Amino acid sequence: MSQQPLAYKMRPASIHDVIGQEHLVNEGKILHRMVQADRLASMILFGPPGTGKTSMAVALAKSLNIPFKILNAVVDKKKDMEIAVEEAKMTGQSVMVLDEVHRLDKAKQDFLLPHIESNLITLIGCTTSNPYHSINPAIRSRCHLFEVYKLTVEQVKTAIQRAITDETNGFGSRIINLSDEALDHFAFASAGDLRAALNGLELAVYSTPENEHGKIVLNLDIAEECMQKKSFSHDKDGDAHYDVLSAFQKSIRGSDVNAALHYLSRLIEAGDLDSIARRMIVCAYEDIGLANPQAGPRALAAVQAAERIGFPEARIPLSVAITELALSPKSNTAYKALDEALSDIRNGKSGDVPAHLKDSHYQGAKKLGRGVEYKYPHNYDNGWVKQQYLPDSIKNKHYYQPKDSGKFERALKQVYDKIQSDSNKY
Repeated sequence: MSQQPLAYKMRPASIHDVIGQEHLVNEGKILHRMVQADRLASMILFGPPGTGKTSMAVALAKSLNIPFKILNAVVDKKKDMEIAVEEAKMTGQSVMVLDEVHRLDKAKQDFLLPHIESNLITLIGCTTSNPYHSINPAIRSRCHLFEVYKLTVEQVKTAIQRAITDETNGFGSRIINLSDEALDHFAFASAGDLRAALNGLELAVYSTPENEHGKIVLNLDIAEECMQKKSFSHDKDGDAHYDVLSAFQKSIRGSDVNAALHYLSRLIEAGDLDSIARRMIVCAYEDIGLANPQAGPRALAAVQAAERIGFPEARIPLSVAITELALSPKSNTAYKALDEALSDIRNGKSGDVPAHLKDSHYQGAKKLGRGVEYKYPHNYDNGWVKQQYLPDSIKNKHYYQPKDSGKFERALKQVYDKIQSDSNKY
């Protein structure tokens, strides 16, 4: 029996076998086009753990029949990279799949750069970090940057079912009865991390004896034990999960802090930090907005703290942020105003920019009447002067409808009302 982990054995042999990442590997998309053109370029794949970055890199090399070597920027030494380069010289070209590429030190980087430049080595770096923040510009400028997305629940389910039926690399030679509830739990509890889901499935299969009929029966209890997470009342289609997310956001919007904390607890038990983070930040700007504009940055700071420290401690900054969001005054005026403006644009209600607002920083602009009658507000009392900014066709349009929702928007409303009042005097 092979001792290689199931997740390793189930790596795709070509980009056609890659699960997810349709924006990169589907027909007509960039990686698919590279394979069709038989021209692989150096790149950085970045995204959450367990999304198949290394697997996709290997699949690319295999799809083009190019020799490849998998190295780790932390564990492997410069000598290992020198060996890889010598092997590439013998074959004419090689793909170096470099995990943890953001940890590449200067000595290794300086050694690799000329070989990447000459295309002797095609570098495919893999990282969970943002390459714009963590990767040295010298490497980054020589690579294309492609973001890899977290897998959906359905994509994880597809991978699990593939592993169960694959007779070569998976468990196809065994008779496995996987209940719908167990399949759902493997998929949800992994939170988009395919490696975690396959590791859980592998543990379940090897730790569960066959019954008298020679079958391995995997139920919800076994899935919970192997994933070390309790089931979170997910139904087959995941509706319960989205019901809780919906109730979570609506409880914040409705200023019910107790309900918001209740639904937060359910999401924490499910280990779904990504969904918690997304809904928190959306709430801060959609439902609270100008009533408490600092709620957005503070929600983001709480999310970043939670991501850095992880569960169980992550619950602490989350609880602080959710309590503030639920008890903050509410206002949706800003985004509603923008939505109305967008609606006008999409329905052809735009018009020409007034001549006095057009760019006048070029020779001949004045002859065309560009910017000639523009009034510079700082030259007037209180930094304001009446002049037309909207196009003629919608010059009297009022998108923003302020609320007396909190001291910040109350102050904005006073400024807005005064401007409207002064405008009407002229």
